[in-house]
Amino acid sequence: MKQLISIVILTLTCLAGKAQHTIEGTIEYERSLNVHRRMDYLDEDEKEWVARYRDKAPKYNKNYYNLSFNTKHSIYEPGRESDETTNMWFARIPVDENVVYTDYATKTVIAKKQVYEEKFLVKDSMRKLEWKIMDEVRTIANYKCRKAVSVMCDSVYIVAFYSEDIPVSGGPEMFGNLPGMILEIAIPRLHTTWIATKVDITTPEEKKLVPPKKGKETDVKGMYDVVLSSLKRWGDQGQRVVWWAVL
Repeated sequence: MKQLISIVILTLTCLAGKAQHTIEGTIEYERSLNVHRRMDYLDEDEKEWVARYRDKAPKYNKNYYNLSFNTKHSIYEPGRESDETTNMWFARIPVDENVVYTDYATKTVIAKKQVYEEKFLVKDSMRKLEWKIMDEVRTIANYKCRKAVSVMCDSVYIVAFYSEDIPVSGGPEMFGNLPGMILEIAIPRLHTTWIATKVDITTPEEKKLVPPKKGKETDVKGMYDVVLSSLKRWGDQGQRVVWWAVL
């Protein structure tokens, strides 16, 4: 009898361990942009105009996105509407309608991006950042996460928290290539964070995990060059638009 009880306990323990790992589902991310800090980078003429509306604009613009995934691929796209947002032009950014498909087997991405009037269909390999794994841990959406830091575009510092309990190397936008799913990304220079609010472990429909198809085909560097050339007269503000575009 004691042997039978031991076997049952061991089996339940193993099942509990497996249950902690999520290999498919849908993650909701809340993207929060500090609108007031973004105003600091406007031209002087624009600042004077915007100052009249500063108190009327919410400090943070919040939008929601869904990442549906399994171990083979994922699709990141706009989610539910937010009550905490503004349509004022100085609060809008080029990544509001991004759709990003990632193939984890081939380590490639196909992303639909719109930068003002230009629509791109970006096809490239998954972004390869040199991540440095840190000791700090925190719990996000009931998952234990570890901190990692990196730099993109030579000078844009990135802070991520990923969970090995979701052993899929994905995340919001085109971020990934960590030992688990990224549940939080912070880009201080863009005054923006993405954080998972919930993880639904319901199996996503395969027919929904398909890449976008419309837009001018290019790779990340091609889009970067086009946007940079178009906005080179915008100075610091234009450079930030370029960084937004390549996320």
